[in-house]
Amino acid sequence: MYGEILESTMKSLLGSLSLACILLIHRPMAHAEQAAQTSVTRWLRGEAAYNPQNPFARIVRGELPAYKVYEDSQVLAFLSLDQSVPGHVLVISKTSKAQNIMEMSPKDLTRVMLVVQRIARAEVKSLHADGVVIRQNNREAADQAVFHLHAHVVPHWDDAPPEFARAADGKLDRTAMAARIAAAIRN
Repeated sequence: MYGEILESTMKSLLGSLSLACILLIHRPMAHAEQAAQTSVTRWLRGEAAYNPQNPFARIVRGELPAYKVYEDSQVLAFLSLDQSVPGHVLVISKTSKAQNIMEMSPKDLTRVMLVVQRIARAEVKSLHADGVVIRQNNREAADQAVFHLHAHVVPHWDDAPPEFARAADGKLDRTAMAARIAAAIRN
């Protein structure tokens, strides 16, 4: 590292608390060295560069399958892989490389949120949901698992969810669920 680390300890007026102050004194870095350090610092803070191989980017490119409920040139909405709540939908931008809400442009965020609203309305209408939870996690500390901005649209019922179509294996029929929500969006 370029520089010296100076450490001093300060005690509060009562003498019961101490604060450690660490000062980093460094010489100016060349542009390439500074860029490399910035990259490492961003990685350590959980701000690494967008990974085009994340599962949502692969879904957008058609490399992974998805049960789509809505798609236009800018936004895609599809059933969450985990259907522990029937009708749980994820909404993503097809064009933005934002990993979280802090990185997304207002224009792209508006497009995504307008589709979130359409999905919420469709879930209430087609699934007879009594309410809808909209969730959007940012960074690992907030339980974000896929680093491509996405919003969760999750229907809820006052009582147990109604019975929805089941596949031959007894699990939720995702094709039927996606079609049901998609039809409510179109109407």
